[in-house]
Amino acid sequence: MAVASPQRYDVSERGLRRILIVIGVMAASMLQSLDSTITNVALPTIQGNLGASQDEATWVITAYVISAIVVIPLTPWLQNRFGRKNYFVVSIAGFTLASVACGSSDSLTFLILSRAVQGAFGGGLVATGQSILRDSFPPEQLGTSQGLYAIGAIMGPALGPPLGGYLVDNWSWNWCFDINIVPGTFAALILFALLRDPERSTPTAVDFPGLGLLAIALGTMQFVLTEGEQHYWLEDSTILLMTIVCVLALAAFTYHELFRTRFPVVDLRILRNHSVWAGSLLALSLGVAALGSSYVLPQFTQGPLGFTPQLSGLLFLLRAVPIAFCTPLIVRVAGKVDPRYMLGFGFCLIALANFMQASITTLQASFWTFALPLVLSGLGSVTLYIPMTIAVLGSTTPHEGPKASAFINLSLQLGGSISVAMLDVFVHQREEFHSTIIGGALTQANITVQQFLATHSPLELANLAYTQSTVLSYADASMAIGTVALACIPLIFLMRRRRQTGPPPKVEIEIEMG
Repeated sequence: MAVASPQRYDVSERGLRRILIVIGVMAASMLQSLDSTITNVALPTIQGNLGASQDEATWVITAYVISAIVVIPLTPWLQNRFGRKNYFVVSIAGFTLASVACGSSDSLTFLILSRAVQGAFGGGLVATGQSILRDSFPPEQLGTSQGLYAIGAIMGPALGPPLGGYLVDNWSWNWCFDINIVPGTFAALILFALLRDPERSTPTAVDFPGLGLLAIALGTMQFVLTEGEQHYWLEDSTILLMTIVCVLALAAFTYHELFRTRFPVVDLRILRNHSVWAGSLLALSLGVAALGSSYVLPQFTQGPLGFTPQLSGLLFLLRAVPIAFCTPLIVRVAGKVDPRYMLGFGFCLIALANFMQASITTLQASFWTFALPLVLSGLGSVTLYIPMTIAVLGSTTPHEGPKASAFINLSLQLGGSISVAMLDVFVHQREEFHSTIIGGALTQANITVQQFLATHSPLELANLAYTQSTVLSYADASMAIGTVALACIPLIFLMRRRRQTGPPPKVEIEIEMG
């Protein structure tokens, strides 16, 4: 039996009111995306100041990601139960207060707990902000609303490393969290005053079994992806147990949500929409291909090249510039060109950028050596993200929009986590491979070795060989990312061709019915 969608109200805005709402939503969304990367460059300093080991300090990032990834698919249900305005404002306020707690932490345990709370509130900011911007503009300006959202969603991770490096080098690691206080307070106040709900909240019975199974499935999945490499994956009994629990919980959750409850905590039936499941798969691929380079580059520049955290972070400004300047152009073109062509072009740019980065991954590389690959990478990211989100959201009703947005953002987050986990393994394996090859060539019969040892010690030769194998492994990682990007191109044909008759419609993407 078909269930009627709740009555929706027109909450599109105009003039100054819309401008303020856009600023508030973009500030809130950027806070979440910024905090996903800003602590990466501060982690060594946090580790030293709080007397933690590297494995312990990594939980500052892991706790945040696990909490956020569990909450993201819950956002449509939470919006429906408590009202979108209430949920969004409370999420911003909770995120800001958790940032205060993180900045004032004097122990690693308290910092990790505060980061978990921060991630839980931050998970509600991404998909909710995207839906709010969609409804704040008339339907014919869907491309504009999603272009504005993309600026915050894509530029946040790009600005995190340079901002974090600057704060750590010139202030303290605490400011990586305290910087959220002013924009968070502004966004909460302005949106509390101006936001309107498109639907009345409809309290329903809480699906506790579904909620618990989802938390277990996604939490254990993220734990395995984050901790698996350093514990030798399934060779470790804990990782093996968590993998089994994840698979069983995910299967049980899917069965329960589809067949055992009238009020599912996550509406999996939205995946019947062809564009939603195809877009989710593309978002997963985008997370793997585009976010992988964001992980490899800082490791290489702060390792073998010896860049400071601030200088390494500034590299990502080169990636942010094309995002800021090209977003308006991409929005205009997205409504006139088959999105599949733009997605193919975007994956080609990501592949080309990584192949170029692989070719320049040497000990002679300097800051500006990375300029062109990073510019191409930024352009590729925005060329992928905007057409994908416009096509997916344009295929859904306003009531389905938050559900589709949650799946897209969850897929992006999972793609990034999978990429980091796999790249860790790949880099270490290639490092061992190159060490074996180089070590086999360093014999006394080699004339070059004899000449080097005439003026240097054997230890210096061993260090040079180790450094060279590390550099080659990072070059291989960039080549692998580029190859994955090319392999993603066939996936674009999962998206349906836009059907249109007569002159081009004003709406910038197709709306599929049924």
